Amino acid sequence: MSTGSHADMPFLDHLEELRWRLLKALGAFLVATIIAFALLLSSKIDVIGILARPAIPYLPSGKLIFTKPTAAFSILMNLSVGVGIVCSSPVVLYQAWAFLSPALYRHEKRMVVPVLIGATALFVAGVALAFFVVMPFTLRFLFGIQSASIAPMLSATEYFDFAFGMALAFGAVFELPILILALTALGIVTPALLNRFRRHAIVGCVVVAAFITPGGDPTSLLALSVPLYVLYELSVVLSVVVYKRRMRKLMAADEAPASGVLA
Repeated sequence: MSTGSHADMPFLDHLEELRWRLLKALGAFLVATIIAFALLLSSKIDVIGILARPAIPYLPSGKLIFTKPTAAFSILMNLSVGVGIVCSSPVVLYQAWAFLSPALYRHEKRMVVPVLIGATALFVAGVALAFFVVMPFTLRFLFGIQSASIAPMLSATEYFDFAFGMALAFGAVFELPILILALTALGIVTPALLNRFRRHAIVGCVVVAAFITPGGDPTSLLALSVPLYVLYELSVVLSVVVYKRRMRKLMAADEAPASGVLA
């Protein structure tokens, strides 16, 4: 069960503790971002060149262009922020855990670590799918419809805004199983409801994929729609497991007072 010491704390003490935990999490993020930027800036590895590889085959010069002197700095800064988020996430998650854990029951605490690991793995899988699979397909389609009277020129800022936006969108939609898992645990969603809306889910996956993948070419749509639907089916399986456990706990809670009265 949850501990009483944390629950009995005054409201202002809760706010003070939350403030310090947020400051520690923010400090970890800032330190990780600064270190990442320093390493990227001093590295002999051409990180921008590696990330630009999906677009290079479609550019006559074989290079991205820049129209602002601060373009390279902005790209490295955005990349550093992403690296900072990933590297500081253990500290951020620990601070969130330290603040919330005293109010959680024992079985809820056991669920936190697997859920966090699953959410991280799904986010990384979504980003990897966007960069290594969908990006090449999307760029091939977009550059393939260019007219012969215009020459393709792509600025580094536009390309990386496009790439980072798609990667974040893919990482976010890949959190679908975690969302459904949480809604099932709260009793808002049931496996029966998910099974009833299975056909709607197929259409929804295609619609979401169409919004996320620019150009809407069939290859990119398929590359996202299929994994999304697989994630939906995975969500149904996880929902069944969580729903059964939830119902068993509710039945045990209902039987406990009755057995006490009989005794």
